[in-house]
Amino acid sequence: MKHLICMILLFSSISPKVIFDFNKNSDINDWTIVDDIVMGGESSSTFKLNSDGFGVFEGSISLDNNGGFSSVRYRFPKTKVKDYTRIILKIKADGKNYQFRIKSNSGDYYSYIAPFSTSGDWQEIEIPLKGMYPSFRGRKLDQANFAKDYIEEIAFLIGNKKRENFKLMIDKIELK
Repeated sequence: MKHLICMILLFSSISPKVIFDFNKNSDINDWTIVDDIVMGGESSSTFKLNSDGFGVFEGSISLDNNGGFSSVRYRFPKTKVKDYTRIILKIKADGKNYQFRIKSNSGDYYSYIAPFSTSGDWQEIEIPLKGMYPSFRGRKLDQANFAKDYIEEIAFLIGNKKRENFKLMIDKIELK
């Protein structure tokens, strides 16, 4: 019992680790748009800071030429996630469905994915790391869910198999 209490105290004492906290002075130059034009599609999106200092990912999804997705990704130095169990997204979007993606190695061809729905209001989305499944080009891979010690890339993606405009505002992304 004493061992269990010590472990609970140890895990509860780990403070959150911020991956990105948007504000009016944020440098967003390392955030990169990847739209379906890489495969011949015609979707388009932008990523910018608004006047309140939130990251704004918005655009238009087109299904023309086998298109259908837009994404924005952020690569950063390897960050240890072994001591954390979840990622918290503080976002506001348009009621549409999105995906949050991570890579333990930015050179991997696949990502670990967690779909989430938005409400139109500010939300705190909690994503269990172990619940993120591996996927490549929209297909779930026959591999284990996320169990790595590090990440070095995160991304947001929208691809709901329909023409639509979208807007996702991001306040903060952190590990807990």
